Amino acid sequence: MIEVRNIHKSFGRLEVLRGINIDIQEHEIVAIVGPSGAGKTTLLQIMGTLETPDMGSVVFDGCDVTRLRGNSIANFRNIHIGFVFQFHRLLPEFSALENILIPAYIANRPHIEAEREARNLLDLMGLSSRAGHKPAELSGGECQRVAVARALINNPKVVFADEPSGSLDSQNKDELHNLFFRLRDQLGITFVVITHDKELAGLSDRTITLIDGLVVEG
Repeated sequence: MIEVRNIHKSFGRLEVLRGINIDIQEHEIVAIVGPSGAGKTTLLQIMGTLETPDMGSVVFDGCDVTRLRGNSIANFRNIHIGFVFQFHRLLPEFSALENILIPAYIANRPHIEAEREARNLLDLMGLSSRAGHKPAELSGGECQRVAVARALINNPKVVFADEPSGSLDSQNKDELHNLFFRLRDQLGITFVVITHDKELAGLSDRTITLIDGLVVEG
């Protein structure tokens, strides 16, 4: 589904990625691991169209997204890709339901259809009773599940997650990891996850190890 070829990226004189080649298949849960500074987040951002490589290509279902610009790349990202970050990044003034709906409104989806989908996702996350609660009224685990629902609202093919359980306690971490696998099995979502969590990496379908901007395993 995603073909990453010869990706190079530097920031000033620091070469962060030095020729990355990987493939991501549909319905996989892939963990990307490696020490801090290995280039994991930069690679994830390039695959997710948040960063542009200095060289190389990222082909997503036949579309070279590194060639897209402006509104084209923003629209592609909003429709085809979901993101989950270490800290949920929910907007504090909006309720759980409203936070989930934001990407749908950006995509100009009909309000009734989008709200129905958002409420279905809240139910899937076990958060139906929390729809009207703002982030300050939710636990850390609940906020992260709302963030996952927000990532799924436009039915993306892939979710990129950067240390999604890094700020959670053991119970919430395990629940989030189990949620990823349930979503993969029920909805066919592909997950690419940066993690330092050995348990999650061990459960994943495949682990890719980066060291010094190079793939050394996987």
